[in-house]
Amino acid sequence: MKNTLETRLGIFFALALIVAALLLELVGAFDPWKPSYPITASFANAQELKKGDQVKMAGVQIGRVEEIGLEAGRARVLLKIQKKYEKAIKTDSKAVIRFTGLMGQNFIAVEGGTADAPIVQSGGSLETAEQPNLGTLMAKLEGVATGVEGLTKSFSTDNISTLVGPLTDFFKQNAPVLTAMLGNLRVVSDKIASGEGTVGRLVKDDTFYTAAFGAITNLQSASADLKGLMTQTEGLVTDARTVIARFNSGEGTLGKLAKDDALYREFTDATVSLKEILQKMNRGQGTVGKLINDDMLYRNAKLSLQKLEKATEGLEDQGPLSVLGIAVNSLF
Repeated sequence: MKNTLETRLGIFFALALIVAALLLELVGAFDPWKPSYPITASFANAQELKKGDQVKMAGVQIGRVEEIGLEAGRARVLLKIQKKYEKAIKTDSKAVIRFTGLMGQNFIAVEGGTADAPIVQSGGSLETAEQPNLGTLMAKLEGVATGVEGLTKSFSTDNISTLVGPLTDFFKQNAPVLTAMLGNLRVVSDKIASGEGTVGRLVKDDTFYTAAFGAITNLQSASADLKGLMTQTEGLVTDARTVIARFNSGEGTLGKLAKDDALYREFTDATVSLKEILQKMNRGQGTVGKLINDDMLYRNAKLSLQKLEKATEGLEDQGPLSVLGIAVNSLF
């Protein structure tokens, strides 16, 4: 090969292209040999997004913008995603255009996505979220600056005079009254400081302090007594709960009366026996039944009383032995 000028220029341009490709590869702007797959995202405004801008997820570059076009009045952006990150982008992820500085450098951020959601396949699309662009932010900042400028203008000398003027005139017109008020306040404060008047005595005299301290002490004692009463009440409640628990468990006399069925059975048996006795008495069975139902006893008792009455009629004229003999003969 001849060492001609054309040969040297050709070698120089080839080396320059190789160096440029290596530099682009190092900065990540040229990756023709990395395997990738395309997905699309549709935005209402591309916001100065350019071909070759980065696609990031969690701050890590995962691809680049391959193509920007217009479709149905929206910006259709074709993203070239590196193949090794295909499992990171989910169907519920969202693409957002963000800017990296005030010079207008934009990139697409892929955000969100749950672990259980399916991945976006090659040729699929991502949902998008719109962010305010730099122009909108600058317009808002301009509005804020205009408001601050208007506020500073309102503090001009004329406006300050307009605001302070009525107040100055008020002080001028009422200077004697204000002076008298200040003088009265000084007199009152001097009297308070010297201990004159009610307020002065409250300030200077310790009697009020002593009375207040005594009242607080009494209140503390009353609260202590109340606390003791509450403690006793709690003890009574605890004892009552213990008694109720023993009653429910069948302990003690009342617990046994409430829980044990033996008393109920004994009372039932006694009631049945009493019922039988009363029935026998009503039928005239037994001694008590005969006393109640048989009239013979009544007639005999009445006849004996009549004989006793006849026998005692002549007791006044008879002696003791005669009376006893007559009584025996009358009865028998």
